[in-house]
Amino acid sequence: MSQYVQQASQASSKHDTVLCPALFISAPASGQGKTTVTAALARLHRNAGRKVVVFKTGPDFLDPMILEVASGEPVNALDLWMVGEEHCRALLHDAATRADLILIEGVMGLFDGKPSGADLARLFGVPVLAVIDGSAMAQTFAAVAHGLATFQDTLAFSGVLANRLGSDRHAEILHDSLPESIHWYGGIKRSKDIELPNRHLGLLQSNEISDLDERLNTAAKMISATGANELPPAICFDAKPLVKGSTENRDDLPGEQKPALAGVRIGIAKDEAFSFIYPANITLLRQLGAQLVFFSPLQDQDLPDVDSVYLPGGYPELFAQTLAENNAMKKAIKAHVDANKPLIAECGGMLYLAESLTDLAGNTQPMLGLLQGKVTMQSRLTALAMQSVALPEGTLRGHTYHHSSFETDEVADYLGVCPNYARTSEAVYRKGNLYASYIHHYFPSAVDACTALFKPE
Repeated sequence: MSQYVQQASQASSKHDTVLCPALFISAPASGQGKTTVTAALARLHRNAGRKVVVFKTGPDFLDPMILEVASGEPVNALDLWMVGEEHCRALLHDAATRADLILIEGVMGLFDGKPSGADLARLFGVPVLAVIDGSAMAQTFAAVAHGLATFQDTLAFSGVLANRLGSDRHAEILHDSLPESIHWYGGIKRSKDIELPNRHLGLLQSNEISDLDERLNTAAKMISATGANELPPAICFDAKPLVKGSTENRDDLPGEQKPALAGVRIGIAKDEAFSFIYPANITLLRQLGAQLVFFSPLQDQDLPDVDSVYLPGGYPELFAQTLAENNAMKKAIKAHVDANKPLIAECGGMLYLAESLTDLAGNTQPMLGLLQGKVTMQSRLTALAMQSVALPEGTLRGHTYHHSSFETDEVADYLGVCPNYARTSEAVYRKGNLYASYIHHYFPSAVDACTALFKPE
């Protein structure tokens, strides 16, 4: 138990509140270096012997992989629409009871989206550290910082950290340009030693960066020379109970699930091709009593002995030939579906179910053929949006993000709905016990629906 939890233990027993230092790391836009800075802070404090719990705002799988390596702890999503306010509150309260520091990485720009990262930071009273790429700026840096600090006067704005600086003199210019009302945390110089490589869907997966620990330790050393190396103020996190009859898009707080999947063995694909899984999904399935077995469609020759199969998203397009040539696994998955056993496929998992997959070079490989249609990779982003799917058992929330198109004669059984961009509506195919879509689902948003998808008949 941390010293901050000890200080608040008496108050916690009476009011169910816990104190813990916390910081929200945001920026004026994507690509400013939020993940690098958050990871550096996590590694810095972890190396100092502190327990650090990191969250990622919005839908993301790749950044959390890096942040998990940096902190040594699973990284859950915090999003007021997809996760829900009460679930976010419960996750933060739980983290505060066991952590010495909570870090929350924002998404896109500080005020982007509805709800935005600023909305979340304000709701839970977490101060905001803004990371600004100062590589091509001088005094305009101050204008950007002033805008972030004053755009919403109800936001707890902690200060700014300049990133990708060219020299000590560059840092001085930026610092001198700031008004006294804005705290200067310092600056980090531009360095290839701490850059995180990326590809079309974002950062490389953590296991693909061979020197990731070295990069993280270097970044931690660099940020240790700034004012950001000190613990931020302790914030009070409460576990306000749900009001009976609440319309929040979730069913119960974490840890309150009935074992509706007790005894159900779920095979989950997890390898270089399939790895985009919300940690909360795994947690929920275990809370429901399911036995989880992980397997690799790339390497394994057969399915484990399971009742249901979960094919999450990932990068099947990068391993299409290997997937196509593993006929034994393809045969096993087809037999599973033919036996009318549940199979849930999301985004990359759905691509694996199609008849074929064509990469950007024009190479076409045969896939499972469990869904009619052909997948073709595109050079540009084809969809990015939050999505909800109203199933008979409940409304699941999640998101879509892909660089491919699916040409099919299959008729959609359901259509996703975007809360703020109506034109993005992903098809959902539910053929018997086969369920497939481009949508990455956040299972705790509708526990009954999740249970129905995985539970054998």
